[in-house]
Amino acid sequence: MNEATFLAMTRTQGFTVLVSNDRASSLLAQMVLLNRILLEINDFNTKAAETTLTEEYIKITISTLSAKLSTWLKNLPAHMHDTPSNLQSYASQGQGHLFVTLYLGYYHYGQMLFYRFLHEDVRGYTPRTHFYAQQCKEHAVRLCEMIYRSEEVPGCAVLYNMVGHVLVIASTVQIHTLLFGDEGSVLRARARLERNFCFLTKLRALWPTLDVCMERLQAFHRACRSSVDTSFAMDGWMVRFLVEFANPVRDKDGSGGAEVP
Repeated sequence: MNEATFLAMTRTQGFTVLVSNDRASSLLAQMVLLNRILLEINDFNTKAAETTLTEEYIKITISTLSAKLSTWLKNLPAHMHDTPSNLQSYASQGQGHLFVTLYLGYYHYGQMLFYRFLHEDVRGYTPRTHFYAQQCKEHAVRLCEMIYRSEEVPGCAVLYNMVGHVLVIASTVQIHTLLFGDEGSVLRARARLERNFCFLTKLRALWPTLDVCMERLQAFHRACRSSVDTSFAMDGWMVRFLVEFANPVRDKDGSGGAEVP
């Protein structure tokens, strides 16, 4: 049952209303499918940080998970594609925030999967690493833009504390562009960072626990200032930074903060 059918039900109808077997049109059902992919992405990043994986294993796993994300997106019905008109349509049905949340999940999972290639692309260029690094940046940009649109379209606000975490991750991708991008991309990344900071400040006024998110972003910024060459490396510190969103982190050099063991 999709959300529109559920919301249209009345007390007299109850569950006697005819329910379609089409689960593809349910935003919540699509979120469940996405979360299964996120679990695999998190497991892979953790495994890669804790053990030495072969390049072949990493290549196959990244390709497989990337294909799963692409297949999920390809299989969406047209009315669920990320377009301004679809966002307006869902907003008019009182489901704009669900539509935004769905795509924040998709773009976040993409930036998480491809994040390791930001470091690898700078360390040594290959067509494959560059392609995946660009995929990470594209997902991060689209995530930021979705949040901006959610503020502009009535009924689409996503003022959840988890949004703060995914926006912090997207902001670190903008920091990467500031450090390594060309002049035009640097200007755009700086503008996004400023807008992201304003949104995070707004969220923090609603959710005091987001102080942790802001502290994590500051710790990441200090890591970049300390060592640009290693700040984006997918090591244990980076995996904790990406995954353990509710926990504070120490500085990457081991000083400051109060990292939870």
